[in-house]
Amino acid sequence: MSRIKGCFAQLKKNNKKALIPYVAAGDPNPEITMDLMHAMVESGADIIELGVPFSDPMADGPVIQKASERALIYGTSLTDVLAIVKSFRATNNITPVVLMGYLNPIEVMGYETFAKAANDAGVDGVLTVDIPPEEAGTYIPALREFELDPIFLLSPTTTKERMQLICQYASGFVYYVSVKGVTGTSALDTDEVAKRLAIIKEVTDLPVGVGFGIKSAETAAAVGKAAEAVVVGSALVNLVEKNAHSLSQDEGNKKTIKDISQVLSSMRSALDA
Repeated sequence: MSRIKGCFAQLKKNNKKALIPYVAAGDPNPEITMDLMHAMVESGADIIELGVPFSDPMADGPVIQKASERALIYGTSLTDVLAIVKSFRATNNITPVVLMGYLNPIEVMGYETFAKAANDAGVDGVLTVDIPPEEAGTYIPALREFELDPIFLLSPTTTKERMQLICQYASGFVYYVSVKGVTGTSALDTDEVAKRLAIIKEVTDLPVGVGFGIKSAETAAAVGKAAEAVVVGSALVNLVEKNAHSLSQDEGNKKTIKDISQVLSSMRSALDA
């Protein structure tokens, strides 16, 4: 059983929902990422979504675009991200790690080379936002050969027929984009999310994670009533940016870890309540 599947099975057994925080690897500097990953787990994260910095993150809003820019100042590459995961695995072999990013760096590395390296590092799933299943004929088999879950996005405009197609290729979980637009939006309608999730669950038994617009413990709890997982990204990356601009690197890293830990702890409590 994969780490992702096992994680959701245990959460279901305990009547709990998954909390999935997103951070960009190398943001605001390479030194923080592994310590932050461990701190997020200690604060209640069940799965970590680790962003692979990319120069043209088309699905992301300004907050996460800037995160990629800060990470790329240090030259943070896909190889560096895999090295971070491998270091994380030295002391945590339980928490699933999903890479979130774009196809270009993976194509440059080569599908099989990437999949093998990701598996060796301890990656569990890959969310590649700019490759639809129709164009993933050689990509998905490479991931599956090395026991990586291909994770796909569903949106408010995805038809039921297309949901069925996408879910045939997905494993681990599916990621429902709760709003039209890019990451970091504030226009979250939890009632509409619940209606869409009901349709998704008619076509797949996979757990559904909801992201784009989760900003507080209250919104996390509201979405958690209908979804198996809540994904929070921009709200955390905002804290990274704030501390990077106002403090020295060492002080900023410490405060960022503290601030993000507090946010996740409050979300964990709200979800469990």
